[in-house]
Amino acid sequence: MKKTVVGLGEILWDMLPGDMHLGGAPANFAYITRLLGDEGIVASRIGSDPLGDAAKARMEALGLSTSFLQKDAVHPTGVVDVEVDAAGNPRFNIAASSAWDYLEWTEEWKRLAEKSDAVCFGSLAQRSPQSRDTIYRFVGAMRPEAVRVCDLNLRPPFYSAEILNESMKLADIVKMNDDELPEVMSLAGFPHQDEKSSALRLVELFDLRLACVTRGCKGSLLMSRNDYNEQPGFLVKVADTVGAGDAFTATLVHEFMRGDSLAIMNEKANAVGAWVASQVGATPAPKDGILERSLAGIF
Repeated sequence: MKKTVVGLGEILWDMLPGDMHLGGAPANFAYITRLLGDEGIVASRIGSDPLGDAAKARMEALGLSTSFLQKDAVHPTGVVDVEVDAAGNPRFNIAASSAWDYLEWTEEWKRLAEKSDAVCFGSLAQRSPQSRDTIYRFVGAMRPEAVRVCDLNLRPPFYSAEILNESMKLADIVKMNDDELPEVMSLAGFPHQDEKSSALRLVELFDLRLACVTRGCKGSLLMSRNDYNEQPGFLVKVADTVGAGDAFTATLVHEFMRGDSLAIMNEKANAVGAWVASQVGATPAPKDGILERSLAGIF
């Protein structure tokens, strides 16, 4: 059965060398969710400007609904300058005071929250108090059985101990990368010893159903209260890694909602993330329009 899955937070343009791509974790997440067969919805905010119009048009071209895309008459559509190093790793310079810093809690968004099966929110979109409050209200309005996913995205200086701890309290699943884990543990008030013990500590401390630590090309660790799984990753020729983590998260949520084992969740999430990393941009078109055909060369 098709699920309703929301990417909640920032929408922006990734300004890559010589080109620009629609970005922001919610759009990347929702796009892969749609490719997997669920209804991926972006809940975000754009400016009343040409970049906002272009974002709306691009979302429609990607097959994503724009029904929950708010429009801001004062603040501009978000942009981020992306520099990609020789290994394909991005560095981000995120514009301040963008439309997505002013997410508004509305009756329309309340109805969306109440019908959603899962939501993914992050820490970056909480850099402004207004968007932070809206995100918390959205997550709080969801049904108890809905899946709440916090994808920690530590972009200095846009996070704090309070934001991280409150976000993890709201979540069923928390995801971070291996570079972020020691910082998350420190801000939670605990020492970091190794990935497995730290992930288990987070599961127990925040009553999580799952903690995920991604390791780039070296795969990932999934930790539940009673089990764990490590996946070594897939070898691909990297074009750029923009959006690969969001693709991983979307696939993880898709499989989690269907009750798959940690091993299956981990393998599929790594495969989809590796496919996105092998393509340019965060929303590549799958081969012949079918995701499985693109993944055939990964597994």
